[in-house]
Amino acid sequence: MSLQETLSNQVKQAVLASFSVEIESVEFQATRKEFAGDITVVVFPMLRYVKGNPVVIGETIGNYLVDNVNDVKAFNVVKGFLNIEISDSYYLSFFNRIKDNHAYGFVNSNPNEKAIMVEYSSPNTNKPLHLGHIRNNLLGYSVAEILKAAGKKVYKTQIINDRGIHICKSMLAWKLFGNGETPESTGLKGDKLVGNYYVKFDQEYKKEIENLVAEGKTLDEAKKEAPILLEAQEMLRKWEAGDEEIVSLWKTMNGWVYDGFNETYTNLGVDFDTLYYESNTYLLGKEFVAEGLKSGVFHTEKDGSVWCDLTDAGLDKKIVQRADGTAVYMTQDIGTAIQRIKDFPDVGGMVYTVGNEQDYHFQVLFLILKKLGFDWAKNLYHLSYGMVDLPSGKMKSREGTVVDADDLIDEMAATAEEISNELGKLEGYTEVEKKALYKTIGLGALKYYILKVDPKKRILFDPKESIDFQGNTGPFIQYTYARIQSILRKANLDASVTLSAVEVSLHIKEKELLKQLQLFPEVIQNAAAQHSPALIANYTYDLVKEFNSFYQNVSILGADNKDEKIFRVQLSRVVANTIKNAFRVLGIKVPERM
Repeated sequence: MSLQETLSNQVKQAVLASFSVEIESVEFQATRKEFAGDITVVVFPMLRYVKGNPVVIGETIGNYLVDNVNDVKAFNVVKGFLNIEISDSYYLSFFNRIKDNHAYGFVNSNPNEKAIMVEYSSPNTNKPLHLGHIRNNLLGYSVAEILKAAGKKVYKTQIINDRGIHICKSMLAWKLFGNGETPESTGLKGDKLVGNYYVKFDQEYKKEIENLVAEGKTLDEAKKEAPILLEAQEMLRKWEAGDEEIVSLWKTMNGWVYDGFNETYTNLGVDFDTLYYESNTYLLGKEFVAEGLKSGVFHTEKDGSVWCDLTDAGLDKKIVQRADGTAVYMTQDIGTAIQRIKDFPDVGGMVYTVGNEQDYHFQVLFLILKKLGFDWAKNLYHLSYGMVDLPSGKMKSREGTVVDADDLIDEMAATAEEISNELGKLEGYTEVEKKALYKTIGLGALKYYILKVDPKKRILFDPKESIDFQGNTGPFIQYTYARIQSILRKANLDASVTLSAVEVSLHIKEKELLKQLQLFPEVIQNAAAQHSPALIANYTYDLVKEFNSFYQNVSILGADNKDEKIFRVQLSRVVANTIKNAFRVLGIKVPERM
């Protein structure tokens, strides 16, 4: 039980004993720096129940707590704020409970609880992953890991968009202009090779439009009648009809892309438990259109198309099946969601990591699934996130102006190398060790810079700024972790010794650090509830700032006596472990030396 929970019960008891009144809740806040105290009770909300002077009420409660609660050693009242001082023994008791728990902050999963499926990445197989995909992957992976840390069973998944006109554009351009080249013959990653042909298609398409306009066509007519587009549309029709040659080319080129994607995922440090492919799911959902018609959830228009009227929920009418009987994306998403529950019966909820331009789509999807009577639909969540911008402007895949994910990862490592060399901190490292460290620092900088921002906010990503070794950055936190490891190596002390309050009197900086450590389990739970890695990232930065203040004000290895030294070394070790655990759920590695 946390200090706040314990004190809440005691304050309620104090009010009952002193004023014969029951209060529903107790409001706490951090004690302001200029006053003595570890936690503050706000008295003003109690005036609804207890009539009188807030200072007198605060003093009455304070006296009760000092007399009846062992861990409360003193108090002071400033206007309507009761500042409570907690005994050192309370903090040492807490510390002794957690100091050997390497999984501190994490909760074991409950086998009786339903699992959660987290979907992220879900790229198109016509181009490599780019900076926007990186934010998606980092968010989805981290939220999955946070949910696990909070005690949930989690499946990570993605749906790969491997069919449609955009895929055929790459295929057709390769067929027309590729001269049989392959990833092996060019030395290019497969996703990059296929992406080049997506760009090539767009270039040729634009040329044809210009020619048609020059011949007297309107721009709209030219866009629809360009021969290369008509040929791509014909290729899609052949694919849907199962044409052997087209399907074979589709499998080959998609295979190149999957190999490329897997290499990027490995470099980025994300993984998946299961994969879904749009080519297998695009016909799903049609059976539920029939069921929805029977139950009255859907209705048929005069032209034969099927719709769902959501105006009673403040939304509009949504088509779920065209007049010719073909499905739309919404139908497919309905079918895929239901299929996942069939495949994983222990799943009771899903998180969809998709950009905020799809907010309305997911509102509609979740509401339709509820109307169809699926109980688990109330546990669906759209992890909506803002776009990532660069100082140079917006990215466009068709024009080849995207920031390629692999290039960015390499650039981050190169920037880390440049800054590390300037700082001159790597004497005694082999070249192999240096390269591994540059990648750890570069990726840590990239991940932290993206994850420290609330998912809903748009990001302006600046690679140089992200690798700063000072401030709220990944490298700053990694450097603090490495500094603590250096202290532990020098100390070489037995970590298992348990110290009592009699043996150690806490310095104010030690107490502040322990208070920050106490928050970690709650931060994990809040981050899971809010699907926000930013809460963990910014908590870790606060913890590191608190440690650095402790480090600058308190001598660790030069402590006055052995007990103090043991305690401070152990405290440093717990801080390092907490940093490591926090960064683990963000998907960030911490170096032992730096």
